[in-house]
Amino acid sequence: MSTDTAELAANWAQIRRRVDDACHEAGRDPASVNILPVSKTFGPELIRAAVGLGLRRFGENKVQEIRDKAEPLADCGIDWVMIGHLQTNKARDVARLASEVQSLDRLELAEALDRRLQQEGRAIDVLVQVKTSHEPSKYGLPPEQLPTFLDSLRRYDTLRTRGLMTLATHSSEPAEVRGCFRMLRDLRDRAVMQGHDLPRLSMGMSGDFPLAIAEGASELRIGTAIFGNRAYPDSHYWPEATNES
Repeated sequence: MSTDTAELAANWAQIRRRVDDACHEAGRDPASVNILPVSKTFGPELIRAAVGLGLRRFGENKVQEIRDKAEPLADCGIDWVMIGHLQTNKARDVARLASEVQSLDRLELAEALDRRLQQEGRAIDVLVQVKTSHEPSKYGLPPEQLPTFLDSLRRYDTLRTRGLMTLATHSSEPAEVRGCFRMLRDLRDRAVMQGHDLPRLSMGMSGDFPLAIAEGASELRIGTAIFGNRAYPDSHYWPEATNES
């Protein structure tokens, strides 16, 4: 299903209102919650239309999609955010094209990114992805390893560790989903007490963002509610396990 510019504008206005309403219900300032539009599987034309609405940051699950879209959209001043599981052999392209990685989950990847970023003469923001659900399809650092991992990241000057990210369990039970978000917030709070500066919590997607807001999310990864149904049938892009919905 395609999404035209007028529909895109309406979708963006609606999701912004819904997020604002959820913030008010949780007793939070809407300005404290950002939306990261996730353009996974959608082509450059629709992203350019989103840029026309004032959006500049876009999340992608695959490095190849960033590579394919960066050139035709080079004039748009886009900040590409890598949110999908990242293989170390893709660190070169991420270091060259991305402004941020939200799925840092192992030291091997940190080392690969640092090495490539040094070659590029760049530094980027990173969020540590923590596994808060028991689902085998979900990636992320085991929670008990977070303190040691955060300490290890201090050695990499090219990686600015800004916070944590998670993907909640897929469940119809709000308490289970909310528990994942609460775990991430608690892990962040404990890390802050240990001297880490971690202002950002990236958690919550199209289907569960009110629960994430209630538990302290600072950023929501929203795709379907903005761009519409995924473009698999008519696109050369492809589906995969995702850190956005």
